[in-house]
Amino acid sequence: MRLRNISGSRDVIAVSPYVVKEAQQYRGKWAELFGNTNPVYVEVGMGKGQFLHTLASLHPENNYVGIEKYSSVLLRAIQKMEADELPNLKLLRMEAEEIASVFGKGEAAGIYLNFSDPWPKDRHAKRRLPSAEFLARYDEIVAAGGKIEFKTDNRALFDFALEELERSVWKAELVTYDLHADEALMQGNVMTEYEEKFSAEGNPICKYVLVRK
Repeated sequence: MRLRNISGSRDVIAVSPYVVKEAQQYRGKWAELFGNTNPVYVEVGMGKGQFLHTLASLHPENNYVGIEKYSSVLLRAIQKMEADELPNLKLLRMEAEEIASVFGKGEAAGIYLNFSDPWPKDRHAKRRLPSAEFLARYDEIVAAGGKIEFKTDNRALFDFALEELERSVWKAELVTYDLHADEALMQGNVMTEYEEKFSAEGNPICKYVLVRK
């Protein structure tokens, strides 16, 4: 998906108080940054931030960190914070591959992956956020008992994600190929911008929840 570059977005990010700069210095010290010992949940590829901003608003007892590599997209998440500042939400502009360099062992209470880039070419499979390579990175930072939640409308990516579990320390606790058709699973479901759009178009939303084997 081609993303439109927004002029000046990097300048806004550079001075925004909501974006953590030089995040590696907080590895193992996110409790200090938030000023409390509440659980820290991480969304990898947060997009425009609707999901995580809503979640942080609903759950002030938790801390949240959103990771996004595209400046023009992260700008939208910053704008949400400017309109409705939340003390339990921090933003990062970084490549997802570097996640273990900014979070210490067991420092994350859980991981959210929402409508991730499918990287459709086979040679790019390792870049997919639910790949075995990324699952190994999440294993480094997720605390004991922590979970990974993944949602997508891309069935091919979802099937790939399930196959990758065989090469990981994770197993599926829950799998659904039509989240919105399950009334029980929809209780408390927070939607992303993409989820709202795709579900309105009639596309089924797939979801899994992982725990360690």
